[in-house]
Amino acid sequence: MGDDSEWMKLPIDQKCEHKLWKARLNGYEEALKLFQKIDDEKSPEWSKYLGLIKKFVTDSNAVAQLKGLEAALAYVENAHVAGKTTGEVASGVVNKVFNQPKARAKELGLDICLMYIEIEKGEAVQEELLKGLDNKNPKIIVACIETLRKALSEFGSKIISLKPIIKILPKLFESREKAVRDEAKLLAVEIYRWIRDALRPPLQNINSVQLKELEEEWIKVSSAAPKQSRFLRSQQELKAKFEQQQAVGGDADGGGDDEEEAVPQVDAYELLEAVEILSKLPKDFYEKIEAKKWQERKEALEAVELLVKNPKLESGDYADLVKVLKKVVGKDTNVMLVALAAKCLAGLAAGLRKKFGQYAGHVVPTILEKFKEKKPQVVQALQEAIDAIFLTTTLQNISEDVLAVMDNKNPTIKQQTSLFIARSFRHCTPSTLPKSLLKPFCAALLKHINDSAPEVRDAGFEALGTALKVAGEKAVNPFLADVDKLKLDRIKECAEKVELVYGKKTGGAAEKKEGKPITGKTPVLSGTGGDKETKDAATKPGPLKKAPAVKSGVQPKKGKPAASAGTGGAGAKGKKGPETKEIFESELSIEVCEEKAAAVLPASCIQQLDSGNWKERLACMEEFQKAVELMERSEMPCQALVRMLAKKPGWKETNFQVMQMKLHIVALIAQKGNFSKTSAQVVLDGLVDKVGDVKCGSNAKEAMTAIAEACQLPWTAEQVVAMAFSQKNPKNQSETLNWLSNAIKEFGFSGLNVKAFISNVKTALAATNPAVRTSAITLLGVMYLYVGPPLRMFFEDEKPALLSQIDAEFEKMQGQTAPAPTRGISRHSGAGEDDGEEEEQEDVGNDVVDLLPRTDIGDKITAELVSKIGDKNWKIRKEGLDEVTSIINDAKFIQANIGELPAALKSRLNDSNKILVQQTLSILQQLATAMGPNIKQHVKNLGIPVITVLGDSKNNVRAAALATVNAWAEQTGMKEWLEGEDLSEELKKENPFLRQELLGWLAEKLPTLRSVPSDLLLCVPHLYSCLEDRNGDVRKKAQDALPFFMMHLGFEKMAKATGKLKPTSKDQVLAMLEKAKANMPAKPAPPAKASSRVVGGAAPAKFQPVSALAEDSGSNTMESKPDPKKAKAGGASSKAKGVQGKKVLSKPNLKEDDDKSGPIFIIVPNGKEQRMKDEKGLKVLKWNFTTPRDEYIEQLKTQMSSCVAKWLQDEMFHADFQHHNKALAVMVEHLESEKDGVISCLDLILKWLTLRFFDTNTSVLMKALEYLKLLFSLLSQEEYHLTENEASSFIPYLILKVGEPKDVIRKDVRAILNRMCLIYPASKMFTFIMEGTKSKNSKQRAECLEELGCLVESYGMNVCQPTPGKALKEMATHIGDRDNTVRNAALNTIVTVYNVHGDQVFKLIGNLSEKDMSMLEERIKRSAKRPSVTPMRQAEEKPQRTQNISANASMLRKGPAEDMSSKLNQNRNMGSHSETAHTVPREFQLDLDEIENDNGTVRCEMPALVQHKLDDIFEPVLIPEPKIRAVSPHFDDMHSNTASTINFVISQVASGDINTSIQALAQLFRIESLAREASTGVLKDLMHGLITLMLDSRVEDLEEGEQVIRSVNLLVVKVLEKSDQTNILSALLVLLQDSLLATASSPKFSELVMKCLWRMVRLLPETINSINLDRILLDIHIFMKVFPKEKLKQCKSEFPIRTLKTLLHTLCKLKGPKILDHLTMIDNKNESELEAHLCRVMKHSMDQTGSKADKDTEKGASRTEEKASKAKVNDILAEIFKKIGSKENTKEGLAELYEYKKKYSDADIEPFLKNSSQFFQSYVERGLRLIETEREGKGRIAASTGISSQMEGTCVPASTHTVSSSIGNTNGEEVGPSVYLERLKILRQRCGLDNAKQEDRPPLTSLLSKPALPTVASSTDMLHSKLSQLRESREQYQHLDLDSNQTHSSGIGTTLASPSSAAANIDDLKKRLERIKSSRK
Repeated sequence: MGDDSEWMKLPIDQKCEHKLWKARLNGYEEALKLFQKIDDEKSPEWSKYLGLIKKFVTDSNAVAQLKGLEAALAYVENAHVAGKTTGEVASGVVNKVFNQPKARAKELGLDICLMYIEIEKGEAVQEELLKGLDNKNPKIIVACIETLRKALSEFGSKIISLKPIIKILPKLFESREKAVRDEAKLLAVEIYRWIRDALRPPLQNINSVQLKELEEEWIKVSSAAPKQSRFLRSQQELKAKFEQQQAVGGDADGGGDDEEEAVPQVDAYELLEAVEILSKLPKDFYEKIEAKKWQERKEALEAVELLVKNPKLESGDYADLVKVLKKVVGKDTNVMLVALAAKCLAGLAAGLRKKFGQYAGHVVPTILEKFKEKKPQVVQALQEAIDAIFLTTTLQNISEDVLAVMDNKNPTIKQQTSLFIARSFRHCTPSTLPKSLLKPFCAALLKHINDSAPEVRDAGFEALGTALKVAGEKAVNPFLADVDKLKLDRIKECAEKVELVYGKKTGGAAEKKEGKPITGKTPVLSGTGGDKETKDAATKPGPLKKAPAVKSGVQPKKGKPAASAGTGGAGAKGKKGPETKEIFESELSIEVCEEKAAAVLPASCIQQLDSGNWKERLACMEEFQKAVELMERSEMPCQALVRMLAKKPGWKETNFQVMQMKLHIVALIAQKGNFSKTSAQVVLDGLVDKVGDVKCGSNAKEAMTAIAEACQLPWTAEQVVAMAFSQKNPKNQSETLNWLSNAIKEFGFSGLNVKAFISNVKTALAATNPAVRTSAITLLGVMYLYVGPPLRMFFEDEKPALLSQIDAEFEKMQGQTAPAPTRGISRHSGAGEDDGEEEEQEDVGNDVVDLLPRTDIGDKITAELVSKIGDKNWKIRKEGLDEVTSIINDAKFIQANIGELPAALKSRLNDSNKILVQQTLSILQQLATAMGPNIKQHVKNLGIPVITVLGDSKNNVRAAALATVNAWAEQTGMKEWLEGEDLSEELKKENPFLRQELLGWLAEKLPTLRSVPSDLLLCVPHLYSCLEDRNGDVRKKAQDALPFFMMHLGFEKMAKATGKLKPTSKDQVLAMLEKAKANMPAKPAPPAKASSRVVGGAAPAKFQPVSALAEDSGSNTMESKPDPKKAKAGGASSKAKGVQGKKVLSKPNLKEDDDKSGPIFIIVPNGKEQRMKDEKGLKVLKWNFTTPRDEYIEQLKTQMSSCVAKWLQDEMFHADFQHHNKALAVMVEHLESEKDGVISCLDLILKWLTLRFFDTNTSVLMKALEYLKLLFSLLSQEEYHLTENEASSFIPYLILKVGEPKDVIRKDVRAILNRMCLIYPASKMFTFIMEGTKSKNSKQRAECLEELGCLVESYGMNVCQPTPGKALKEMATHIGDRDNTVRNAALNTIVTVYNVHGDQVFKLIGNLSEKDMSMLEERIKRSAKRPSVTPMRQAEEKPQRTQNISANASMLRKGPAEDMSSKLNQNRNMGSHSETAHTVPREFQLDLDEIENDNGTVRCEMPALVQHKLDDIFEPVLIPEPKIRAVSPHFDDMHSNTASTINFVISQVASGDINTSIQALAQLFRIESLAREASTGVLKDLMHGLITLMLDSRVEDLEEGEQVIRSVNLLVVKVLEKSDQTNILSALLVLLQDSLLATASSPKFSELVMKCLWRMVRLLPETINSINLDRILLDIHIFMKVFPKEKLKQCKSEFPIRTLKTLLHTLCKLKGPKILDHLTMIDNKNESELEAHLCRVMKHSMDQTGSKADKDTEKGASRTEEKASKAKVNDILAEIFKKIGSKENTKEGLAELYEYKKKYSDADIEPFLKNSSQFFQSYVERGLRLIETEREGKGRIAASTGISSQMEGTCVPASTHTVSSSIGNTNGEEVGPSVYLERLKILRQRCGLDNAKQEDRPPLTSLLSKPALPTVASSTDMLHSKLSQLRESREQYQHLDLDSNQTHSSGIGTTLASPSSAAANIDDLKKRLERIKSSRK
């Protein structure tokens, strides 16, 4: 026993492998207990036993084996890994268990097999069992059969695939072992239970005795549908339902899920082996069939007949065979052979089924025509043939051919066609027989039931009865509206007799099958297709789903384009309703009419009808009208009444009143009576004749409209137009066409025969009368609304002039939609019609192409042409193809009959000559457009071969093939392509080109489809092999296509289909499927009409009845979660992981309220790093392009899908820009709350924004820039650093935008670039910006150069990359740029560098051309700025750059006010606590103390701010002490350091802290001399900014909001008091004008501006003398011009007009009559409202005071006035100084002053000089001295001209210039010519540059060649925009808009000096220079 103890100690798994059987037995027992104990099916314990289970079942010891089997069963039942052992264990069971003598062992083996099936391993088990059937041991065979039978009985035929079993059954019946035969019999009975008669054909060849026994057994089988009683793990819900049913008592709700199973779903056909017969045809078959002797032909046919008896035929190319059979049927004289050929066709159709569909179109017309044979055997054969053929195609596809034969004269043909239609209808279901198909068929059949031949009538009744039964009364009744009662009863009677193919279950089941041809059934059968036929049956009639029946609808018209009145042919497409009735109203003779009329009209009325007196006729008409109005519809004899009206004088009536009444009565009769076409015929001629009449025309049109309503527009229109064009009167023609245009809009287009009108329209277009042509073109426009572009094709051969008019009309209609019809919903047809109406409208829209006249080119495709195309010589082949091209081109639109062409073209598709292949492809493309939707029937024989061409190795051939396929698909839709096995066969070919193109094509087309044929499943195995293809492109395309396959087939089916793959492949594919499941798109929503019938999202796109969900449960609920594709359809967002199924049911319409609450950016760990790796490893495209191509956008989309919320992504990649705006708004919203998310997706966000830079829409761009500003502020707060990848894929595209034409955008981009320097090293930015200077866009070059300057200035020379030398050389090349702005920018930038770096710059730049160098030196000289020390850098936005103003030519940043408001915004964004200095990354921080102590070379200790008692002004503002240095109030004493002081103040203005900014601004305006310097433009911007700030509601929300507003208020007061009064008044006036003009501006704003003006008016008495009144009056004049009094009075508030009056009144009061002298700057005073107003005010005040008698304002007079009052003296002097100040009169002014001084020697001119600059004072003194010397004859002019030339170029005196400096030659001493030359050079240069930049002018002082003070550049141009320059420009160019010289805040000066004046200046200077020179000599 020692041994025992040895193994007892071993662990269980080792015991199970022990060599002692006892040990094993013990091991198995313990294992069994263990297996039953482990609860968790995923426990790791299970894996230990994976390899052992096979040994459990194959144990050599019988006792141990039994235990082993029990343990194995427990294992398979409980372990999740058990599936992996299926193959080996099942094989062990079959070979080692089934042969055991013990019954228990066999039982356990069987249970294990069934358990494996339960855990979804049915296929593997079945495979092993089938192998077992080949075993030699009969015991094993019997056991295997028994297991299969048991499995089938429990799991049902859905899970156990029957095809392979049935294949092997006959062999089992032949076994020698009786046990095997008996077991086989039981199995056969079990199979029969599931599939019924489908089992008969495969077993028909077994022993007859056995067959008989089987038949007996089969009869006993209960007829109840079998049910699955054991369920797979994935079918637990079904199981629960089943158990519940059992509990309730059997079949409580038997319908639901069982019904689907009850439909026998294995078709005998599927169980058969296909036979290949083409090769078995007799060798001489094709010769024999053409033989002259009928016996030979018969032999050939008999051979075929024998072959086609095989029930299933191998697919192949049967085209030739079908062709010869068709020929026999059609042409053979021997009727016996016709019958035989028909039998062969029937056999072919039955054997090939769907695959015969492609030939159906060719054969059907021939067979139908052949029904003219009377012999019953022939008729019967033809009937069988056509019925068999019908099953291979759809009614839709052959409807045209059938309808065409319906009008045949031969009654037998009519009868047989109707019978065929009746039989076909039986195969249909309501969904496959839509209204669009019913309509044309019913129309044609209605003619048949009125036929003279009784057999035709009977057949017609039968067909209509069948239709009624299939489609239901609701659908058919509208078409039977006018059938009389007898006939209707007959139709209903027929309907009751009809037996439908699908049983009356049709309604539910068939429709259900239709909707989802074979929901859950296929998975198991996927490969074997065990189930294809059911799909076939279900989908065969399928294509009818997309209401495309238009084709057929229009068909009848093809036969008779302009059918005459009685037939109603034109209306075939119109409703059949009234027309059918019309046929019965016969024409009445005039006598009968008179009788009938007399019965209803007063006698007097009838007598007076033809009275000679018009008044009597009129009276008669009035009575007539009354009588008609009172009649009932039923008793109104319409025809009699209209004939009475037409009686003499009839339509020749001469009195227009009578005529108008007459026409009105016609309209009344048509509206009120049962008006027939016969009656219409009577009156229409007369109406058309009157339609052009001026007085009666409108009545005629009204009557025509009424008739159209009664008799249908199509018929009426055709009659009317034909009549109009058969007469000569052009007025009638044009009015008729106009009437028709309106009528079409009112009635809609349905039923109109386009062709009939086209010819008349063409006649009209050729008319000589222009009105007719215009009407015709208008009519075409209206038709275009309905027909669309194809309409133009009819007129392509018109004259170009006419064609262009037509095109213009079409252009107008583009984008409009046709109005909904308001009339013509005929009263006859009652309510049922509405539905049809809708459809009709749809039809017209989408297929007017079918109204186009199609030519039949069949006869042109001759045998000769076909043989040419097939010739050996390629040149002849080419000729043949050329001919085909020209035939198609000539025909434009062709019918479907193209004879032998398809076969000929098909063979050319694999021509060795690629040029011919391409030519063939282009022909096929043409063919598709020419043939339109009818090309469908050629998809299989021509379309699929084109797909084969996609595998060509040449790129261009593939592209041509793809274009062709797309052109075809456009015409046919995708259904035809996806049906059948053709596409999967193509995909099977291992050609990488073919695979990638085809998959690409499918990926493009599938997402657009709402439903697909189930055959798509056949492509899946090949799709999987593509996923593992050697070729990377194929793999990629397969992955791309995966989600779209899944969208239609569902995840479950796709996953099931992986069962056949190798284990390794399977895992990979499943992983891809999981991934695809996440990206699976929703199905496109069905169009609105359908959606009403669709339940929630559960049954997308298939028209299912409302119970869809319940029915689906059969297939779907057993899978662990409802099919995700359904969830998708409901629109669950792809992020809704896992719960998709449940979602759909609870929220049927998720699409709308997509869950938008979650985060918008999902943080994927390491996502960004991975993306960068991919880009580095070139796995994805590098983000680098000139314009973004689709693949970049797609790639970004894919990358975003994992980390951006689905709904946001949809917005981001929407085609419409408004969605982009929405997305940006959302992103701004979430910016703060999702910082981490934003940073994790930053690379993607930036890439997406670069795409937005390429959009043309400005609003998106502005929004994107706004977002970027916020984004970069956030990033710098978070101390984030941009990665290289992010920078390189974003910055270059941002830089592109710096060249935008719009200022705002450029400004934003520059602001963003500044902010980026905080999160990305400036030196790296430098390289990107440097690249930007190479752009072709000059604005971009200029801006980039400036930006480079700013970088150097802010960061020193180190930013220059790769080396300062290289960078500078690069910059210097731009000095020679052809664009002025770029040159300036380059010069400024280099000057900036010079200021930082000193003279070394010249070394670094290297050699420059002489011209460039001189420009540069000049500019540097003028900037005359010492290199500043360490560049100063602001913490936040660095907007103020310290630079000389001239260097800063175009760099004027924002005005201070704007700056402040932008700071404010920024503050707000940063949470209103911006101690920004702390947030700057270390390496960018500045040592402020250091900088503050080091302000320029002159150091000056400045008192700290706190020492000033500013409290009284700025009480509430708290100023952070360490940051601010105050500006000393003793500013004027410290001129030496103006620059550094102001610089500092400005750095404070730019501070991020609001209080600091306002404090600093106040500082500026405390210093009067500085405040005065502010120009009008700057003041305007400043006031605008300050007032806006005060009104900004957001300021109030800040903690210190109120303080801010208070301090801003104080500042405003300061500005008003301290600025130059002229400038501020001017600025306020302009501001008021702008604010009143701007609609967006708030009334509050204007009010505050006016308050400022009132304050100024109050200050006027003190300031009046320092004001330049001329300018103020000019401003007022302009204001009054823009706002005349009337306009002002209309203002909501009265303040503006009162303000203006007050201002003028005050001025008048202060100045008196002198005010009128100040209108000098106004061009035409007389027209000025201002002058009139002033005169009025003056007169008024005169009347009041009565004092001033002297109203003489002549200047001369006032000059000679001896005793002038003090005021007058002042005025005279002011006048004189004004002259000296004006450029033109400066000499005259000096002379006058000289005279004045002589006259009043005691006059004091000091006050006037005191206000002006030093320069002006010395100028005046020198001028007076010169005049003196001149008058005394000394004649020295030189100095005077020198100075005045100086004046001319630069300044207007009277300026308050504060930077005073002493000037070298103040005392008029000698000045050498070199000085003048130098100055001239400067002036010239200036004139050249001034055209571009007004701010370029250097300070006056620097022009006189002494070094001036260092001046200062600030971004506000506040200090150095020389007031004088502004004045000068103002006076020089009054015609310029006020604002044009105030663009200082915009960043680019406006060109003020017009070139002509510049030139004049230069000429003037030259002359003076000459004079100077001569005087020097």
